[in-house]
Amino acid sequence: MNRVLSLFLLIPTVAFAREAGLQVESGTIASNQVQMMGLMAALALVPFAIVMLTSFSKIVVVLSMVRSALGTQQAPPTMVLTGLAAVLSAHVMAPTMERMWTAGRNVEAEVGMGREMASRAGDIIAPLRDFLVKHGSAEERARFVETAKELRGADGAEAVSEDDLAIVIPAFVITELKEAFIIAFLIFLPFLVLDMLLANVLLALGMQTLSPSQVSLPFKILLFVAVDGWSLLSRGLILAYR
Repeated sequence: MNRVLSLFLLIPTVAFAREAGLQVESGTIASNQVQMMGLMAALALVPFAIVMLTSFSKIVVVLSMVRSALGTQQAPPTMVLTGLAAVLSAHVMAPTMERMWTAGRNVEAEVGMGREMASRAGDIIAPLRDFLVKHGSAEERARFVETAKELRGADGAEAVSEDDLAIVIPAFVITELKEAFIIAFLIFLPFLVLDMLLANVLLALGMQTLSPSQVSLPFKILLFVAVDGWSLLSRGLILAYR
């Protein structure tokens, strides 16, 4: 299972490399079509890799929660938040991707392109595995190991390891979502206090017809801008992956 997932994650890299370096004889239209189909299949895996194997899921959840805490409806738009999350994720994942690229070049220099390179997929995926293990919870990995052993029964339980990508990836994703909601809770607190304070002020002034959320909106925006919220939040999310 571990080797299968390594090959699965390596498909986009191998496809791009083969598309760039493979020389096709003139007139072989069928060969070109097969290569194009393989390239399109590899591109289909890119969104999955970005969402599940990087910091994207955590960052985009936190940014969405911040917008909900501010109560600004669709400002910033979802596309802007998604783009910001993608940029911050690229910033976080840059060192890991550089190590994977270096490992891939080393493997290519040793064995070249082809089946031999596919057999060394574990060496290329190793930096990504280290990232997932480092930022994933050991408790979650232990839980998924127990679940995998129960699914496989007594015969296949010995083959399950905490280093398997089938264990590391879901543990990382669950840990990221858990941390994202913890951060969102801490962000919600000051805005909730401000909402309650203004609601009590409006009630004391006899202005029950006014919506506290509408009255508190400019004050929440002012507070967020005054503390340079977007910069602090972006810096905190990035430095969490040191």
